[in-house]
Amino acid sequence: MAPAPRRSPASASKSAIPQLSWREPQPAPIVLVSGPEDVCAERAIAGLREYLRAEDASLEVSDIRADDYAAGTLLGLTSPSLFGEPRLVRVTGVEKCSDAFLGEALSYLQMPQEGATVVLRHTGASVRGKKLLDAIRAGTGAGVEIPCAAIKRDSDKFDFAAGEFRAAHKRIAPTALRTLVSAFADDVTELAAACQQLIADVPGDITDQVVERYYGGRVETSAFTVADTAIAGRYGDALIALRHALASGADPVPLVAAIASKLRTMARVAGHRESSGALAARLGLKDWQVDRAKRDLTGWNETTLGMAIQAAARADVEVKGGSRDSVFALERLVTVIATRAPFGA
Repeated sequence: MAPAPRRSPASASKSAIPQLSWREPQPAPIVLVSGPEDVCAERAIAGLREYLRAEDASLEVSDIRADDYAAGTLLGLTSPSLFGEPRLVRVTGVEKCSDAFLGEALSYLQMPQEGATVVLRHTGASVRGKKLLDAIRAGTGAGVEIPCAAIKRDSDKFDFAAGEFRAAHKRIAPTALRTLVSAFADDVTELAAACQQLIADVPGDITDQVVERYYGGRVETSAFTVADTAIAGRYGDALIALRHALASGADPVPLVAAIASKLRTMARVAGHRESSGALAARLGLKDWQVDRAKRDLTGWNETTLGMAIQAAARADVEVKGGSRDSVFALERLVTVIATRAPFGA
């Protein structure tokens, strides 16, 4: 039998059921996998299947779509068979479930079938099924919840990638990890795949050279490479990186967003004399972000940083439809940042 799930103190006040990490899923009669991050949800559901199969290889696995539901299916798939094999029923699309599924699922919560694990996937894309989620979270049906929050911020992506290597007991150099995250900053699914490829292929520690060998082409055209070279004042390199990125199909909007993000972090860190750890804790950043921002600030002052931030704001408007030439808007932004002077000066 599965050990008792651990409850997160932070979430205990919001829900009557245990909240589990998607990296350490544990079965229960009802498992709610909630939130928009599909990569984490898929890992959690796959982990549950592996957990149950390890306990009993005769596990029966079934799939249901909550939006295309035939009456009686849930009870039919969870009911004990002749030989009493354990059952895992995976339900997708709960955020767009039919009335038939909603009614039967609410009834099922009152009396879950022995030996059955029902996994309910709700992305949070709509309020459909809220009554069911509320009932699960209220403690009906001996459920647990596995939250899969969106991975959007740079720090979230860094933590995600670091967790991939930590879970595999694999060491990666901090600079190599940052380069890897920067290369796949726009797609968490691709970032996860890149981490898993390195974990599977590389027998020893993962160094900068390893990441360059595997993903050098991707790194060269990443948004953060454009930002890094421009902020460092390497005007020619920054324009080349920008043109490579655009030629590779990069969208101007996230390119501007990456540059603006780095400039904002620099502005938040500028002028503070606290240690990186103390400043990171106060600003809600990671130590490495503060250290990087401090390095990036070399050669900058209040005037040039303010000018660059204003240029980024202007470019953001222009690449989102405010100008007919988003490429020119980007080149002007890179020029202002790399030269630290008004455009055309």
